[in-house]
Amino acid sequence: MSTANHPDLFTIAGQEYRSRLLVGTGKYKDMEQTALAIEASGAEIVTIAVRRTNIGQTPGEPNILDVLPPERYTILPNTAGCYDAETAVRTCRLARELLDGHNLCKLEVLGDEKTLFPDVVATLAAAAVLVKDGFDVMVYTNDDPIIAKRLEEIGCVAVMPLAAPIGSGLGIRNPLNIRTIVENAKIPVLVDAGVGTASDAAVAMELGCDGVLMNTAIAAAQHPVLMASAMRKAIEAGREAYLAGRMPRKRFASASSPIDGLFF
Repeated sequence: MSTANHPDLFTIAGQEYRSRLLVGTGKYKDMEQTALAIEASGAEIVTIAVRRTNIGQTPGEPNILDVLPPERYTILPNTAGCYDAETAVRTCRLARELLDGHNLCKLEVLGDEKTLFPDVVATLAAAAVLVKDGFDVMVYTNDDPIIAKRLEEIGCVAVMPLAAPIGSGLGIRNPLNIRTIVENAKIPVLVDAGVGTASDAAVAMELGCDGVLMNTAIAAAQHPVLMASAMRKAIEAGREAYLAGRMPRKRFASASSPIDGLFF
């Protein structure tokens, strides 16, 4: 249980964090809104698509690290937009060079442009290469418990099953699969993709996930900064509910107050 003296910390690759909400940087109207929303979210880990965002590879253009400084946030470069293992590995190596030897990365290898589902075979191959190359790999995958375990066995530092297709906002479609992945895992499990609103984030945490990564749910909201604040609270509430242990589900009613000893 979290207390003032014993916070409920979240550990990735040996680094401790207080926030279990990880956020992306895409789809905001400008960098100012990006910075304000991320600040409101309370996130300490921020993921950046290396192939779509300038982190120094394009001199003279706005650099997102100017508003999200690495001394304040843990930067999680990701391989969004990669459709084969080789491109994903090359992207991670570029990010490590640009970020002065930073080994933490988010691996995603997509299968097709319509669904953005992961190419699991290519993901397994890329993960094996990256782990061997010294990367701390957080890996986006489907909600298959067997594949999640294989990625853990390869040496990934966190497994990140989708809740629903990227950017769909549908919420967790297969909660039993997510729960099974959590129960079988010895590394952190984070829901990644498909969250639409605060209740979706709370459900993920109530299932026992260690955290949630999201982007579109905040950036595409009518008021992104306010939604970021809501997501922060939802993550905290869902985590506390999981730690508290919910009451058993019952088919029939159960009186809140006992009837023994009534005066009639």
